[in-house]
Amino acid sequence: MLDTARPDSLARIHTVAFEGLEARRVEVQCAVTPGLPAFAIVGLPDKAVSEARERVRTALSGMAIALPSKRITINLSPADLPKEGSHFDLPIALALLAALGVLPRERVEEAVALGELSLDGSLVAVIGALPAALAAGEDDRVLLCPAACGAEAAWVGVTPVFAAGSLAEMIAHLTDRAPLAQAMPGEVRQDATPGDLREVRGQERAKRALEIAAAGRHHLLMVGPPGSGKSMLAARLPGLLPPLSAAEALETSMIHSLAGLLDEGGISRTRPYRAPHHTASMAAIVGGGRGAKPGEISLAHNGVLFLDEFPEYPRAVLETLRQPIETGDVVVARANAHVTYPCRFLLIAAANPCRCGHLYDADQACGRAPICGEDYLGKISGPLMDRFDLRLEVPPVGYADLDLPPSGDSSAMIAARISAARDRQAARFAALDLPARCNADAEGDALDRIATPDAEGKELLLKAADRFRLSARGYHRIRRVARTIADLDGDETVSAPHIAEAIGFRLIGAQN
Repeated sequence: MLDTARPDSLARIHTVAFEGLEARRVEVQCAVTPGLPAFAIVGLPDKAVSEARERVRTALSGMAIALPSKRITINLSPADLPKEGSHFDLPIALALLAALGVLPRERVEEAVALGELSLDGSLVAVIGALPAALAAGEDDRVLLCPAACGAEAAWVGVTPVFAAGSLAEMIAHLTDRAPLAQAMPGEVRQDATPGDLREVRGQERAKRALEIAAAGRHHLLMVGPPGSGKSMLAARLPGLLPPLSAAEALETSMIHSLAGLLDEGGISRTRPYRAPHHTASMAAIVGGGRGAKPGEISLAHNGVLFLDEFPEYPRAVLETLRQPIETGDVVVARANAHVTYPCRFLLIAAANPCRCGHLYDADQACGRAPICGEDYLGKISGPLMDRFDLRLEVPPVGYADLDLPPSGDSSAMIAARISAARDRQAARFAALDLPARCNADAEGDALDRIATPDAEGKELLLKAADRFRLSARGYHRIRRVARTIADLDGDETVSAPHIAEAIGFRLIGAQN
């Protein structure tokens, strides 16, 4: 009869492999068996994981722990799941030490571990501590990680997190010679306050569009000559948005954790603001590259994505934005995996009216007008243009206006109105048991329930749809914008003035 008992030389520990925001469970199995001396890692490891054996061997040697003259096999299960990254170093080292009898197997098997080993045995920070802690909590296990990751992982609050500065400290903790204290969450990061919107001279219509965009998360396109204030307006948008809720902050921080952007475990309640350069590649904007990392549209999740010089972006990059704008997520497809990242962002795009930027200036008339403007803005396809809820021309500011004192409402006053409008939206969606967060998310039956205008407003909307040949998407987006305008005014009913203002913000730049 066969003996199916587990060999004394076999030990297990758990870690994770990342597929988008999902932390897939991985069991690290270590067996020390008789045979020719060898150290093998199997289970679809990439180059960084395969090199872990040299880092582990050298770190243990520096601690005067000699490996036996036997065959050491590390299996990363499930074997058909690709394993990438240096965070497998710590679980491999702990599983090996448990197999050698240095560490108690029971303590090791009840943990999830991740961390990179230096040759001197110190533990180096790795990405993904936040989603790893969430996965550990779901399995009712503790998390072992480097000290630099402890404050970040502790934000999850669903599992004990023990963070050590070196492998020696982790061994002392697991053998109860020097137990570690549980890691505490990092401080809420205070981001720099953006400038006040009153600093932008003139441009009252653009300020109004920015307020509507922020209140309902409506995408905005600004077209104007150089120096008209488009970038200044966009840079002040974060100061108008309400802070992230706890759930939104955790969701956003998980993406930033995978990108390695969390500074010393600090989580911010300020909505992200991303402004990539127009030379950025498709992988940088949409996501991809080695390890299918999140792109700028996912890093802007729950926040703002500002694309200046919008027509200068490669055509393929611009067209790739169409699907994420509609669905709120992006699928990065690779030969061995399909990774999905959330990307529900507020898109603010800015463009010159033509390549030289002076199409509308009679004193600096463009020599190729109007063909120059048609060619330049023609780089923005009709279907992509149709996805902008708000479009407006930003005229140049006169010299006399630059010397005037600040005018209009301050950012704090506008932010208060936006917060009140968003509170009305949240209460309405909750009362109707709808999953939407902002008016821009409402569609289908939900849109009919919240944004059906009164008789006069509906008549005006139908006339505009017929006169300007609006697409079905454009028709519904006008209704969403009108609902937001009504929320800013504190009105429960969408009426003709709200529809009229929404139509006025849609007619610039395209026929649909």
